[in-house]
Amino acid sequence: MRFPALFLTSLLLATGCRVAAPAGPTAGPALPAQFTQARAIVDTLNAGRQPWRHFFQDSALTALVDTALRQNLDLQVALQRVEAARATLLARRGALLPTVAATASAGADHYGRYTLNGVGNYDTNFSPNIDGQRRIPESMTPDFFVGLRSSWEIDLWGKLRSRRQAAYLRVMATEQGRHLVTTTVVSEVARFYYQLLTADSQLATLERNRALQREALRLMRVLQQNGRANSLAVQQFEAQALRTESLAYEARQRVAEAEAGLNQLLGRYDGAITRGRPLPRQVLPVRLGAGMPATALLRRPDVRQAELELQAGRADVDAARAAFLPALTLTPYVGLSSFRASALLDPASLAYGALAGLTGPLLNRAQYRADYRLAVAGSYENYFRYQQALQTGFREVVTGLRGLENYRAAAAARQREVAVLTTAVATSNELFVAGYATYLEVITAQRSVLEAELSLADARQAQLLQSVQLYRALGGGWE
Repeated sequence: MRFPALFLTSLLLATGCRVAAPAGPTAGPALPAQFTQARAIVDTLNAGRQPWRHFFQDSALTALVDTALRQNLDLQVALQRVEAARATLLARRGALLPTVAATASAGADHYGRYTLNGVGNYDTNFSPNIDGQRRIPESMTPDFFVGLRSSWEIDLWGKLRSRRQAAYLRVMATEQGRHLVTTTVVSEVARFYYQLLTADSQLATLERNRALQREALRLMRVLQQNGRANSLAVQQFEAQALRTESLAYEARQRVAEAEAGLNQLLGRYDGAITRGRPLPRQVLPVRLGAGMPATALLRRPDVRQAELELQAGRADVDAARAAFLPALTLTPYVGLSSFRASALLDPASLAYGALAGLTGPLLNRAQYRADYRLAVAGSYENYFRYQQALQTGFREVVTGLRGLENYRAAAAARQREVAVLTTAVATSNELFVAGYATYLEVITAQRSVLEAELSLADARQAQLLQSVQLYRALGGGWE
């Protein structure tokens, strides 16, 4: 009897071990030299590690961010994803331990005269050693059991440990996913807040210009009554005032949209948004340093999450490969067993035993092959997602650093443009009064300075938003 058992065991091992190792994905593109060279660069600000409470200089904005981090629904969803991953880890840890179940069962069997149990029970009752309650009922044979049954799969090949490792890594990945949502919420609150300040600034500019244009229209009508201006000039000034009024309504709509977006991020339906410093007085980080670019990439939650998912995928492949190998399961039990209910609690009814089984897939292993191929495909996917996260981080850091300087220069140039055009408006008014300029030159000067002021507000907004995007690209905002 030993030879067949050894033969089956060898066959299971041989067939289970024939699993083709997955070919790894081709290497991704190498990082640029400035991302990999370990040069001693002094980081003066280390923006990615700077807490958001210190990064943002506006107390009203920090109050909004604090409220959003407590009430935002996306963060609540991310937190539940972490809890779900922890529950999976708890199940994977439990699979390594034996299960013990309390069991109480009752049954009855009728054995035919030509069955082994029927003949055995009939013959046993004729034995002189069997009497009283030890005689077996022949018509219906009851079977009562009260006790404990256990099952324990011995992790010979590391299958269960690999699954536990994959679950643990996914818990860590979901934690990084929660950090990613946090950085997104922080940057989105700042984005809507700066858009709101921009709309406020543009609305104030339009209201101021509309008041000036109405006064100019009034004076032009007076000049028309005195014969110094024609109806065409009055119509041009009136059209300019109406356009400014329409732009003011559009600015009010942008204010409403920004306030609605902020309220949603704050986890509420409606509410007043407290403003802090106006747009021209917003403070930008003077020296927004990136430090070592490679370090900045590794701080990003999306890169960390992709890396952990990649490691979890490899653990899934190991577990799927080990599933082809035989599994050793122990099933012990202990309890009281009797075919008479009255004798069930008798100490003589104590029964115990154990069974060890070695099982493994031999034929029709399609499900195991499918699980293995799914695990390999998932591992490849995680690898490419990791490469995507690195490339996205590189693009955002590079464009953020360059964009911050470019938008600073653009805002400074537009500030000078507004100053020059403001002087031009005053000059055109003086020349018009003196008769050396036409009303069209006055209208053109007023329209140009209005457009320049609105454009300056957009440039300041772009500069602020670029600083926020760079802060997020450097992995900041989640600590």
